[in-house]
Amino acid sequence: VQLQAYGGGLVQAGGSLRLSCAASGSGFSFNYMGWYRQAPGKQREFIARISSGGATTFLDSVKGRFTISRDNAKNTVYLQMNSLKPEDTAVYYCNADAYNGRAWANYWGQGTQVTVSS
Repeated sequence: VQLQAYGGGLVQAGGSLRLSCAASGSGFSFNYMGWYRQAPGKQREFIARISSGGATTFLDSVKGRFTISRDNAKNTVYLQMNSLKPEDTAVYYCNADAYNGRAWANYWGQGTQVTVSS
């Protein structure tokens, strides 16, 4: 399984960015797909996730600012980030639970840098 994340960049406070993460893997199906972030000197933290059925969960500090969606046909998850704050600056990682017909496993994508300037 490979998770390819993209869409990070530099944005001013109050701006928006949309992250995308495409999952690939022959014979795999994906249940939860989501996003984590890691700021310098801090632990990686959960941001949001979405099930294959569309159920969502968010970190409290991003509720109302971030939305998560997915295209199951493309195995792609999106994170729309609005009203960005400098404290949102971090490397953002996508994450997915994948099933190969025999067992579940958890996968990480490479990070994409999000920098919010004040």
